[in-house]
Amino acid sequence: MRPRKSGGRSARSEASSALRNDILRLLAERPLDKVEISKALHLDPGLRTKLLGILRDMEIAGDLARIRKDRYIIPEAADLLTGNIQFHASGTAHVLSEKPGEPDLFISPENSFTAMHGDRVVARVSAEGGAKRRSGRSGVPEGRVIRILSRANETLVGTLQKSKNFFYLVADDPRFVHNLYLQAPVPPLSVNIGDKVVARLDSWPSRHVNPEGHIIEVLGPMGKPGVDMLSIIRKHQLPTDFPPAILQEAGRIPHEVDPREAARREDLRGKFIFTIDPDDAKDFDDAIDVERTPFGWKVGIHIADVSHYVRPQTPLDREAHARGNSVYLADRVLPMLPEALSNGICSLKPGVDRLAFSVFAEVDRQGKVRRVRFAKSVIKSALRLTYKQAFEILQRPPGGDAVAENLHLAWELGSVLRRKRFAAGSLDLDFPEVKVWLNDKGTPVRLERVENDISHQLIEEMMLLANELVGRELKGRRQPAIYRIHEKPDADKLLEFREFAAGQGVRSGDLNQRAELKKLLAGIKGQPHESAVKIALLKSLKRARYSPDPVGHYGLAKSDYTHFTSPIRRYSDLIVHRGLERMLGLTKSGPDSHTLAALADHISTTERTAADAERESVRLKKLEYFQIQVNQRTGQAFQATILEVKNYGMFVELPEFLISGLVHVSSLDGDFYVLDPARGRLVGRKSKKVYQVGATVEVIVSRVDMFKQQVDFQIA
Repeated sequence: MRPRKSGGRSARSEASSALRNDILRLLAERPLDKVEISKALHLDPGLRTKLLGILRDMEIAGDLARIRKDRYIIPEAADLLTGNIQFHASGTAHVLSEKPGEPDLFISPENSFTAMHGDRVVARVSAEGGAKRRSGRSGVPEGRVIRILSRANETLVGTLQKSKNFFYLVADDPRFVHNLYLQAPVPPLSVNIGDKVVARLDSWPSRHVNPEGHIIEVLGPMGKPGVDMLSIIRKHQLPTDFPPAILQEAGRIPHEVDPREAARREDLRGKFIFTIDPDDAKDFDDAIDVERTPFGWKVGIHIADVSHYVRPQTPLDREAHARGNSVYLADRVLPMLPEALSNGICSLKPGVDRLAFSVFAEVDRQGKVRRVRFAKSVIKSALRLTYKQAFEILQRPPGGDAVAENLHLAWELGSVLRRKRFAAGSLDLDFPEVKVWLNDKGTPVRLERVENDISHQLIEEMMLLANELVGRELKGRRQPAIYRIHEKPDADKLLEFREFAAGQGVRSGDLNQRAELKKLLAGIKGQPHESAVKIALLKSLKRARYSPDPVGHYGLAKSDYTHFTSPIRRYSDLIVHRGLERMLGLTKSGPDSHTLAALADHISTTERTAADAERESVRLKKLEYFQIQVNQRTGQAFQATILEVKNYGMFVELPEFLISGLVHVSSLDGDFYVLDPARGRLVGRKSKKVYQVGATVEVIVSRVDMFKQQVDFQIA
C-alpha cells in the first residue's frame, strides 16, 4: 500500500509542476488574470479548481506577481521583486533577495507602504536614475513596496497608553514606529494604563494614517516580575507549554535504556567518556573520548540518539518540527522536546546508560582525518564537567589524574584541528558573551562575561569535526538531508564594510580575497574597535541557514558541513540523524527529498526568531540591571571604551558587559567640546581635553530608557 500512496503523491506533484511550467510559459508572453489563464490552458474542471491555489503559491514564492486588475505577470518583466522585508531601527528596510548574486532592495521609510518586519512583500524596483541611496553610495538598488502578500505577525506587543480621546499601544519593537490606535478595552479584559498588552492589527490602509487594532491579552504591569519575558514570548509567538497529548506520549517513553536495545549496539560503557557544558546546562547533547595512537589520536564523538525515541510523523515529531529548536531566554528555556526527553532519557548524564549516535575518527598529527566510522552505540558518561572546571584543569599540567590526562589529550587534538581550520581560511568571528544571573524573582543580580576560552574551543572543534564528517558522508553518498550553509558574501556588501572599517582607521585590501579578510581580523584583535568592526562585518556577510543543497560554509571555510551534534535542541540535527541512519542501512525510510526545501526554510526561520528573542531577553535584563544601579544611586563606575564620536556626544561600550550607550555632550561639564571628525575625537575649547575614539574612560549610568531599550552614561 505504501508504494502506491507514494506514487500517487508523486503523480500529483508532477501534474502541479507541469501546470506551473505552463503558467510561466503563458505569462512570458503577456499579463493575464486567472480566468484568462484557465481558458488559455484549456484546463479540465479538476485542475481549474486548483488553479487559484497554485497561483497563490507561485505568488508567495515570487515566481509571479499580481498587478492592476488582478493580472499576473513574471516579476522581472515589470521590475518587481518578491521577498521578506527586514526593517532597521532607523525606519529604513531591505527586501531580502532570494536569488544568488542579486543584491537586496533598499526601501526608504516613505516607500515601505504598510509593511511590517518579516512580512512577505512585492516591491517595485525604482528606475536606474533613482537607484541611489540617500547616503550617497551608488549601485544599491532602491524600490517601494506595492503589496503585502502575507503578514509575519498579525499581533503587536507593547505598552498601553491613553490620550485625551483614545487608547493606543506603543510597540516594544522599535522598528514599528507607529502608535496602534485601540478600541476601548471591554470586560472581561481588566487593564490599566502602562500595562503590557497584546493587540491584534485590524486595519491599516495607508502608511499616512495610524493602524487600528484591539487588545486580545493583558500581560500585566510593566516592571512586574516575569512580564518582560512574557512580552518577548508573545512578541515572537514562541510556544510555551506542551499540549497534554504530547506530554502523555513523552511520558510513555521508558526512563531507562532498554537492555535489549543496548545489546544490539556497540558497547562503549567501558570507555572514559565525558561531557563539558555550561554551569546551568541540563540537556547534554554531546560527549567525547580521545585516545592517543602511534600516528596521532582516535576520537569518539557521541551524540544523543534522539531519533530512537522521536519517530517520524508521530505527534512528538510534529511538535518538534513546529518548534524547530529550543529557545534559551534569560530566565527560562523553551525546549523543543518535553523535559522527559530533553533533560531525561536523551540527556547524556554521567553514571547512567544512554543511547548515542557515535562518530569515530582517526586523526594524524597534522589534523588530517585518516579514517572515519559511524555507529549506533550505548555509552555511560564517566564525568560531567563545566567549562569553568575544564578551563581550570587545562591551566595546570596534566599530572597523574585520569581526568586531567584525558582532558589535556583532548585539547592536544582540539588545538591541532583549530590551527588547521584557520590555516584553511576559517574566519575568526567569535564573540564573548554575557551571562545574566537572576535571583528567584527574575531580577538580575550579576552580569558575567563568558570568554571563548580553550575549554569552549575544545568542544567546538570536536563538534565541527563531527558535523563536517557527517556532511561529507551524506553528500558523497547522495543521501537527501539538511545542510548548514553559509554562502559567499556579495561584493557590494564587502565594499561597504571596507569603507566602514576605513572610517575606524582599519585599512585593508580587496576583501573579496579571503586572505585579506583574515588579515583584517587579525589586525583588529585586542583593539578597542574590534567589537564594532566585527559586528559590521557580520552584517555584511550573508546569514548562515539550512538548505537541502550542500553548497558549503563560507565562514568556516568548509565545503561539507551540516548540523549533527545537537538533536535535543535542533530539529535540523534530528533530520540529519535520520538521513545518516538511512545511509547506513539502519532504516528503510529517510527524509523526504520533496519536502526538504520547505523544511529548511521553516527551521531557518524558527532559528532566526529564537536568536532575536534570546538577544532581546539578555538585553532587557542588562538594562534592568543598570536601571537598578540608577534607582539605588550607587554611582558605580564602569570602564568604557569610546567607539564613535558625534557633535552631540560619544558612544561608548562597556567591554565587561558588552553594552553600549551615549555620553551626551551636554553632560561634559566645565567646557565646550568641539568635534574633530578627521581624527575621531571631541576637544575641549578651553581645556583642550580630548576624548578620542579607542580611549578608555570611566562612566556611570545616568539614565535607562526601557521603552527605547537605550542606556545613557556620563563621565564619572
